[in-house]
Amino acid sequence: MSKIAFITGATSGIGKATALLLAEEGYNLIICGRRKDRLQALTAEVKVKTLELSFDVRNRKEVEEAINSIPEDWRAVDVLLNNAGNAHGLSKIQNGDVDDWDAMIDINVKGLLYVTKSLVGGMISKGAGHIVNIGSIAGKEVYPNGNVYCASKHAVDAINNGMRLDLNGTGVKVSQVCPGLVETEFSMVRFKGDADRSKSVYEGFDALTAYDVADLIRFIVTRPAHVNISDTIIFPAAQAASTIVDKK
Repeated sequence: MSKIAFITGATSGIGKATALLLAEEGYNLIICGRRKDRLQALTAEVKVKTLELSFDVRNRKEVEEAINSIPEDWRAVDVLLNNAGNAHGLSKIQNGDVDDWDAMIDINVKGLLYVTKSLVGGMISKGAGHIVNIGSIAGKEVYPNGNVYCASKHAVDAINNGMRLDLNGTGVKVSQVCPGLVETEFSMVRFKGDADRSKSVYEGFDALTAYDVADLIRFIVTRPAHVNISDTIIFPAAQAASTIVDKK
Protein backbone atom coordinates (compact mmCIF):
# COMPACT_ATOMS: atom_id res chain seq x y z
CA MET A 1 0.00 0.00 0.00
CA SER A 2 1.36 3.41 -0.96
CA LYS A 3 2.36 5.83 1.76
CA ILE A 4 0.76 9.28 1.97
CA ALA A 5 2.61 12.58 2.18
CA PHE A 6 0.79 15.76 3.23
CA ILE A 7 2.58 18.86 1.91
CA THR A 8 1.75 22.47 2.71
CA GLY A 9 2.88 25.18 0.33
CA ALA A 10 2.89 22.64 -2.49
CA THR A 11 2.16 25.16 -5.26
CA SER A 12 5.77 26.30 -5.75
CA GLY A 13 9.36 26.08 -4.61
CA ILE A 14 10.45 23.49 -2.07
CA GLY A 15 6.94 22.19 -1.53
CA LYS A 16 6.30 21.48 -5.19
CA ALA A 17 9.77 19.99 -5.71
CA THR A 18 9.30 17.69 -2.73
CA ALA A 19 5.92 16.58 -4.02
CA LEU A 20 7.48 15.62 -7.33
CA LEU A 21 10.34 13.70 -5.72
CA LEU A 22 8.13 11.87 -3.24
CA ALA A 23 5.82 10.92 -6.11
CA GLU A 24 8.86 9.27 -7.69
CA GLU A 25 9.21 7.29 -4.46
CA GLY A 26 5.61 6.12 -4.83
CA TYR A 27 3.99 8.33 -2.20
CA ASN A 28 0.42 9.39 -2.82
CA LEU A 29 0.09 13.11 -2.18
CA ILE A 30 -2.17 15.46 -0.27
CA ILE A 31 -1.11 18.77 -1.76
CA CYS A 32 -2.10 22.01 -0.09
CA GLY A 33 -1.97 25.64 -1.10
CA ARG A 34 -4.07 28.70 -1.84
CA ARG A 35 -3.63 28.65 -5.63
CA LYS A 36 -6.05 26.05 -6.95
CA ASP A 37 -4.79 26.28 -10.52
CA ARG A 38 -1.28 25.34 -9.42
CA LEU A 39 -2.55 22.42 -7.36
CA GLN A 40 -4.39 21.17 -10.43
CA ALA A 41 -1.27 21.56 -12.57
CA LEU A 42 0.77 19.58 -10.04
CA THR A 43 -1.83 16.82 -9.99
CA ALA A 44 -1.56 16.58 -13.78
CA GLU A 45 2.23 16.36 -13.57
CA VAL A 46 2.57 13.38 -11.22
CA LYS A 47 1.70 9.73 -11.76
CA VAL A 48 0.39 8.99 -8.29
CA LYS A 49 -2.94 9.59 -6.60
CA THR A 50 -3.38 13.13 -5.31
CA LEU A 51 -5.85 14.93 -3.10
CA GLU A 52 -5.96 18.71 -3.47
CA LEU A 53 -6.76 20.89 -0.46
CA SER A 54 -6.99 24.65 -0.97
CA PHE A 55 -6.81 26.63 2.27
CA ASP A 56 -4.79 29.32 4.01
CA VAL A 57 -2.68 27.93 6.86
CA ARG A 58 -3.15 31.22 8.73
CA ASN A 59 -6.86 30.54 9.12
CA ARG A 60 -7.43 27.92 11.82
CA LYS A 61 -11.03 27.30 10.77
CA GLU A 62 -10.00 26.72 7.14
CA VAL A 63 -7.24 24.35 8.25
CA GLU A 64 -9.54 22.32 10.45
CA GLU A 65 -12.35 22.18 7.87
CA ALA A 66 -9.97 21.13 5.07
CA ILE A 67 -8.33 18.39 7.10
CA ASN A 68 -11.66 17.17 8.50
CA SER A 69 -12.88 16.83 4.89
CA ILE A 70 -10.18 14.28 4.03
CA PRO A 71 -11.76 10.94 3.01
CA GLU A 72 -11.20 8.02 5.36
CA ASP A 73 -8.85 6.21 2.98
CA TRP A 74 -6.55 9.26 2.92
CA ARG A 75 -6.34 9.81 6.67
CA ALA A 76 -3.36 7.57 7.45
CA VAL A 77 -0.76 10.26 6.70
CA ASP A 78 2.81 8.98 6.85
CA VAL A 79 4.74 12.20 6.20
CA LEU A 80 3.74 15.75 7.05
CA LEU A 81 5.89 18.43 5.42
CA ASN A 82 5.29 21.78 7.10
CA ASN A 83 6.65 23.85 4.25
CA ALA A 84 4.25 26.80 3.96
CA GLY A 85 6.01 29.98 5.06
CA ASN A 86 7.05 33.41 3.91
CA ALA A 87 9.23 36.42 4.61
CA HIS A 88 7.67 39.86 4.28
CA GLY A 89 9.87 42.92 4.14
CA LEU A 90 13.44 43.54 5.23
CA SER A 91 13.70 46.57 7.49
CA LYS A 92 14.90 47.74 10.87
CA ILE A 93 12.56 47.01 13.76
CA GLN A 94 11.67 50.69 14.14
CA ASN A 95 10.60 50.83 10.49
CA GLY A 96 8.81 47.50 10.35
CA ASP A 97 5.32 47.02 8.95
CA VAL A 98 3.04 45.44 11.57
CA ASP A 99 1.02 43.73 8.84
CA ASP A 100 4.23 42.08 7.64
CA TRP A 101 4.98 40.95 11.18
CA ASP A 102 1.52 39.45 11.55
CA ALA A 103 1.81 37.64 8.22
CA MET A 104 5.15 36.04 9.13
CA ILE A 105 4.07 34.95 12.60
CA ASP A 106 0.70 33.70 11.37
CA ILE A 107 2.12 31.69 8.47
CA ASN A 108 5.48 30.53 9.76
CA VAL A 109 4.50 29.74 13.34
CA LYS A 110 0.74 29.52 13.87
CA GLY A 111 0.05 27.87 10.51
CA LEU A 112 2.61 25.16 11.23
CA LEU A 113 0.97 24.55 14.60
CA TYR A 114 -2.57 24.45 13.22
CA VAL A 115 -1.71 21.85 10.58
CA THR A 116 0.38 19.73 12.93
CA LYS A 117 -2.30 19.73 15.62
CA SER A 118 -4.89 18.54 13.09
CA LEU A 119 -2.78 15.61 11.85
CA VAL A 120 -0.49 14.43 14.62
CA GLY A 121 -3.24 12.60 16.52
CA GLY A 122 -3.69 10.21 13.61
CA MET A 123 0.03 9.50 13.50
CA ILE A 124 0.09 8.80 17.24
CA SER A 125 -2.91 6.48 16.92
CA LYS A 126 -1.18 4.31 14.34
CA GLY A 127 2.19 4.52 16.12
CA ALA A 128 4.08 5.83 13.10
CA GLY A 129 4.66 8.98 11.09
CA HIS A 130 7.22 11.61 10.25
CA ILE A 131 6.87 15.38 10.63
CA VAL A 132 9.38 17.48 8.68
CA ASN A 133 9.45 21.19 9.48
CA ILE A 134 11.06 23.64 7.07
CA GLY A 135 13.07 26.05 9.15
CA SER A 136 15.83 28.36 7.94
CA ILE A 137 19.34 29.48 8.73
CA ALA A 138 17.40 32.49 10.05
CA GLY A 139 16.25 30.16 12.83
CA LYS A 140 19.85 29.58 13.86
CA GLU A 141 21.25 33.10 13.41
CA VAL A 142 19.89 36.65 13.45
CA TYR A 143 20.90 39.03 10.69
CA PRO A 144 20.41 42.79 10.26
CA ASN A 145 16.86 43.80 9.31
CA GLY A 146 15.68 40.20 9.71
CA ASN A 147 14.27 40.73 13.22
CA VAL A 148 10.71 39.31 13.06
CA TYR A 149 11.38 36.83 10.25
CA CYS A 150 14.32 35.48 12.22
CA ALA A 151 12.15 35.37 15.34
CA SER A 152 9.51 33.35 13.50
CA LYS A 153 12.09 30.83 12.32
CA HIS A 154 13.69 30.65 15.76
CA ALA A 155 10.20 29.72 16.93
CA VAL A 156 10.07 26.93 14.34
CA ASP A 157 13.42 25.67 15.65
CA ALA A 158 12.08 25.62 19.22
CA ILE A 159 8.80 24.00 18.19
CA ASN A 160 10.68 21.35 16.24
CA ASN A 161 12.79 20.49 19.27
CA GLY A 162 9.74 20.52 21.53
CA MET A 163 7.82 18.26 19.17
CA ARG A 164 10.65 15.75 19.12
CA LEU A 165 10.67 15.59 22.93
CA ASP A 166 6.89 15.42 23.27
CA LEU A 167 6.48 12.75 20.60
CA ASN A 168 9.32 10.55 21.82
CA GLY A 169 7.95 7.06 22.35
CA THR A 170 4.94 7.52 20.08
CA GLY A 171 6.58 6.22 16.90
CA VAL A 172 6.38 9.66 15.29
CA LYS A 173 9.69 11.08 14.09
CA VAL A 174 10.37 14.82 13.89
CA SER A 175 12.95 16.48 11.64
CA GLN A 176 13.87 20.00 10.60
CA VAL A 177 15.54 21.22 7.41
CA CYS A 178 17.10 24.69 7.58
CA PRO A 179 18.08 26.03 4.15
CA GLY A 180 20.31 28.95 3.39
CA LEU A 181 19.88 30.78 0.10
CA VAL A 182 17.45 28.95 -2.19
CA GLU A 183 16.37 30.55 -5.45
CA THR A 184 12.57 30.32 -5.34
CA GLU A 185 9.74 32.86 -5.12
CA PHE A 186 10.92 33.67 -1.58
CA SER A 187 12.63 36.97 -2.40
CA MET A 188 9.86 38.08 -4.74
CA VAL A 189 7.45 37.79 -1.82
CA ARG A 190 9.84 39.43 0.64
CA PHE A 191 10.44 42.37 -1.69
CA LYS A 192 6.78 42.61 -2.69
CA GLY A 193 7.24 41.81 -6.37
CA ASP A 194 10.43 43.83 -6.98
CA ALA A 195 11.99 41.52 -9.58
CA ASP A 196 15.30 43.37 -9.84
CA ARG A 197 15.90 43.39 -6.10
CA SER A 198 14.87 39.75 -5.87
CA LYS A 199 17.19 38.71 -8.68
CA SER A 200 20.14 40.52 -7.10
CA VAL A 201 19.96 38.26 -4.03
CA TYR A 202 21.06 35.28 -6.11
CA GLU A 203 23.58 36.93 -8.47
CA GLY A 204 27.27 36.09 -8.41
CA PHE A 205 27.05 32.56 -7.01
CA ASP A 206 25.18 29.28 -7.47
CA ALA A 207 22.26 29.33 -5.07
CA LEU A 208 20.49 26.20 -3.94
CA THR A 209 17.52 25.10 -6.01
CA ALA A 210 14.24 23.88 -4.60
CA TYR A 211 15.21 20.41 -5.80
CA ASP A 212 18.43 20.46 -3.77
CA VAL A 213 16.39 20.93 -0.61
CA ALA A 214 13.68 18.51 -1.73
CA ASP A 215 16.32 15.83 -2.35
CA LEU A 216 17.49 16.21 1.25
CA ILE A 217 13.89 15.90 2.46
CA ARG A 218 13.45 12.77 0.36
CA PHE A 219 16.59 11.30 1.94
CA ILE A 220 15.38 12.10 5.46
CA VAL A 221 11.93 10.54 5.08
CA THR A 222 13.21 7.40 3.37
CA ARG A 223 15.60 6.38 6.16
CA PRO A 224 14.87 3.16 8.06
CA ALA A 225 12.31 3.37 10.88
CA HIS A 226 15.03 3.37 13.56
CA VAL A 227 16.86 6.35 12.04
CA ASN A 228 15.83 9.97 12.61
CA ILE A 229 17.78 12.85 11.11
CA SER A 230 16.56 15.41 13.60
CA ASP A 231 18.04 18.66 12.28
CA THR A 232 20.00 19.79 9.24
CA ILE A 233 21.38 22.98 7.71
CA ILE A 234 21.83 23.05 3.94
CA PHE A 235 23.83 25.83 2.28
CA PRO A 236 25.01 26.49 -1.25
CA ALA A 237 28.76 25.96 -1.30
CA ALA A 238 29.32 29.72 -1.62
CA GLN A 239 27.51 30.46 1.64
CA ALA A 240 29.11 30.23 5.09
CA ALA A 241 26.50 32.05 7.20
CA SER A 242 23.36 34.14 6.74
CA THR A 243 25.29 37.18 5.55
CA ILE A 244 28.56 35.62 4.36
CA VAL A 245 28.33 34.63 0.71
CA ASP A 246 31.20 34.42 -1.76
CA LYS A 247 29.83 36.39 -4.69
CA LYS A 248 32.00 36.71 -7.80
